[in-house]
Amino acid sequence: MKWITRERPKIDRLACPWLIKRFIDREAEFLYVPFEAVQSEATRLKAIPYDVPDVEYTHYEDQCTFDYFVKKHGITNPALLTIATIVRAADTDRHDMAGQASGLWAITAGLSYNIKDDHELLQLGMVLYDGLYSWAKHLQGEKHTQNPTEYMLLEVYRKFLKQKSAAKKTPAWVRELKGIIQDQVDTDLSLRLQDVSKNLQVHPSYLSREFSKYFDNLTFGEYMRKLRIERAIHLMESTPYSLSEIAYLCGFSDQSHFSRIFKKHTGLSPSLYKKSKLKRSKR
Repeated sequence: MKWITRERPKIDRLACPWLIKRFIDREAEFLYVPFEAVQSEATRLKAIPYDVPDVEYTHYEDQCTFDYFVKKHGITNPALLTIATIVRAADTDRHDMAGQASGLWAITAGLSYNIKDDHELLQLGMVLYDGLYSWAKHLQGEKHTQNPTEYMLLEVYRKFLKQKSAAKKTPAWVRELKGIIQDQVDTDLSLRLQDVSKNLQVHPSYLSREFSKYFDNLTFGEYMRKLRIERAIHLMESTPYSLSEIAYLCGFSDQSHFSRIFKKHTGLSPSLYKKSKLKRSKR
């Protein structure tokens, strides 16, 4: 069977071929084409499209395409379910869901940056996910630090950091981060956890863990999505921009992604929300 998706694969578009090849169809063939050509090439080549809007194998609500493959094919392997959570966390910028998500994003993004041949990239992605699967199946319970003395010292160090952090009302990085986010509110809101942690010189895992304490009890991803929706509502109420333009200006990958997140936050689709505001303004 042939499978087709958009070019320059990362996280989900490397994970799905790995899952298909290893657990669903060992003879599968994978094709990467420009985004706008996926549907037409799928028809011409009799291939199954995935990880693009308006096809069966794609994102649903807060689930990514890998999740749909797992559900569709009735996969119950515990190691694969663990990987599904990691892929979802990395692919939807919710790195707080899984400690491995930041690393998965960083590695796949770096490989995609270095390697321009999508099929060569896929081969390395297969090796990457083979390793992740072995960890998920055999090594989840093991720690890198096995020496009891080293482990005890690490625990003391963690407690010291925790106490030191608790002693401060508002850490300096929180004040600086609020300034960074405020500066972005009127631009493209394209902040990523990795970029912020680098600018603040704070480890991304620590930032992810501590963020909600100072930002409305929301994770970094949830807080940024909240700001994107608030900005989208402002643009819908004050500008003549189309929904596609607003989706782009607010940092969403496409209008479908924008509509899904908007409805989750407001209970209405963007088009219905806009119509309701117009009705109220005419009264």
